[in-house]
Amino acid sequence: MKSLQPSSRHCFVCGVENPLGLQLRFYDSEPGEVVAEYSLHENYQGYPGVAHGGVVAAMLDEAAGRSLMGDMVTPRFMFTARLNVRYRKNVPVGQPLRLVGKAGESRGRTATATSTIYDQAGNILAEAEALLINVPDQVVQNVDLAQLGWQIYPQD
Repeated sequence: MKSLQPSSRHCFVCGVENPLGLQLRFYDSEPGEVVAEYSLHENYQGYPGVAHGGVVAAMLDEAAGRSLMGDMVTPRFMFTARLNVRYRKNVPVGQPLRLVGKAGESRGRTATATSTIYDQAGNILAEAEALLINVPDQVVQNVDLAQLGWQIYPQD
């Protein structure tokens, strides 16, 4: 059973109140795996009908990080040290996409993860490998998650 992950208010990828953002909703599909289903608006295209590569990279980056996030009470916030993206086919705007993030190996304050964007037929459009590093404890301890709007928002 899939469970909805928390979101923030202003994140470009998941921020529910960011009018310029993607507003993706991520679900835990199994331990260490997240999914999001989405159709990109034409505002995110680079060429007519094709998503901008930077937007594709942002989606892959978010999915990789969220695969390692853990629970809502003590989330593991990480930043990306390296993101290797492979663009296999054009990512279309206005068509259903499936984004999957999978946790890899975790060693102390670092971890690896992969993420993939699929089209409706299950073809791989883009994929990434990420190296992530824990946000330092002293930073996370001083963050008020409620003030950031970090919560599970009701679905429309």
